[in-house]
Amino acid sequence: MDTSKRSVPLHVLMLAGFVIGLGAGLAVNLTIGPDAGWIVWLTENITGPLGQIFLRLLFMLVLPLLFSALVVGVAEMGDLSALGRVGWKTLLMTVVISTIAVLIGLGAVNMFRPGDGVDPELAQRLLAESAAGAEGIIANAPESVQLGQFFLDLIPSNVFAAASDNLVLPVMVFALLFGIGLVLVKDQVTDHLQGVITGLFEVMMKLITLVIKLAPIAIACLMFNLAALFGWELLVRLAAFVGVAVGAMAVHMFVIYPLCIWMFAGRSPVAFFAQVREPMVVAFSTASSNATLPVSLRAAETELKLPRKIARFVLTVGATANQNGTALFEGVTVLFLAQFFGIDLSIGQQVIVMLVCILGGIGTAGVPAGSLPVIAMILVMVGVPPEGIGLVLGVDRFLDMCRTTLNVTGDLVVASVVSRGETDAVTAGVEEPFAPPAS
Repeated sequence: MDTSKRSVPLHVLMLAGFVIGLGAGLAVNLTIGPDAGWIVWLTENITGPLGQIFLRLLFMLVLPLLFSALVVGVAEMGDLSALGRVGWKTLLMTVVISTIAVLIGLGAVNMFRPGDGVDPELAQRLLAESAAGAEGIIANAPESVQLGQFFLDLIPSNVFAAASDNLVLPVMVFALLFGIGLVLVKDQVTDHLQGVITGLFEVMMKLITLVIKLAPIAIACLMFNLAALFGWELLVRLAAFVGVAVGAMAVHMFVIYPLCIWMFAGRSPVAFFAQVREPMVVAFSTASSNATLPVSLRAAETELKLPRKIARFVLTVGATANQNGTALFEGVTVLFLAQFFGIDLSIGQQVIVMLVCILGGIGTAGVPAGSLPVIAMILVMVGVPPEGIGLVLGVDRFLDMCRTTLNVTGDLVVASVVSRGETDAVTAGVEEPFAPPAS
């Protein structure tokens, strides 16, 4: 067999970049110090700009990606007039479970504060450097939020002006309403429009895929800068971050999901987890909700005995729109990095983070590293140095496997809840959005 054409997996390259950057940065910190002349020149002219190029490419693509993904995710619900309560129950359960997930994540970070303990002078130094390098792209969010004005600001008077000002929440609300409009107005013209937006989504996904191929180099550069400045403190904070993130995901998986299954689906949680173990294993190993979809569909029909059309509808939409594990991870990451850099986010700012995470969970692609653009965008929104993303990317593969397992299990939870008391007759006449390949 010819093995010369085998490519190294991206997550292996990202881990290599993380280790190389971390090792070189720690060596500099312990032996030379970050203030040496050639180190300053290197970080200002080589590693810093390379990391910024990667981040700016993400910023350039994130708004069209989120807009198209959110519109397509909502529009794929199908004809709500035919689906009736099934479609709305799916949307309601998705929003409620994602909200609970984000609240658990934010609560865990505020309780255990894994980012605290970093030397404030070092944090402020990197803040100043990153702000200068970003040339004003990092803008602080309001320190407080008036409830009435906050909800009023969600409705953009000019969506193009909101987009040009990087006001992400109003753009996402517009995308949500636009998707609902496509669902309600079904004709040949709107089907064509949906196809165009789907094409935009696919183009953005392709470009994001190309940009993420630069991640190993960017991670090495970002980690070198961080490790050279912070030294061993970096590893301690990173271990605390992983512990809090995994702990929050475990609470959602083994407390919230069983309660939903028991209270709303009328099933035994123990039996449920036994029946969905195969898609959980596949999700953990592939870190992709989309790749796990055929296995989830088979488990829903053969193990959980859910109505076929309802299961296919809910799980197909959920592979893109019900990313509650991703929403939880995004909230934990943003607050951790804010703590790491000594930035106190007010309750109002955390509410903004929560809402973006919920909507971002609906608009996040079900592929490895699909949450990366959303995290970068939220960091910029709340004034946290986006360079900090290099700190979490080194351990992202393991956390991606964990949150994908949470996402896929959550899809099956929602399908079980929605299916209670329903039959295939509810969706009669609705085109099946996906059919798994024959096994």
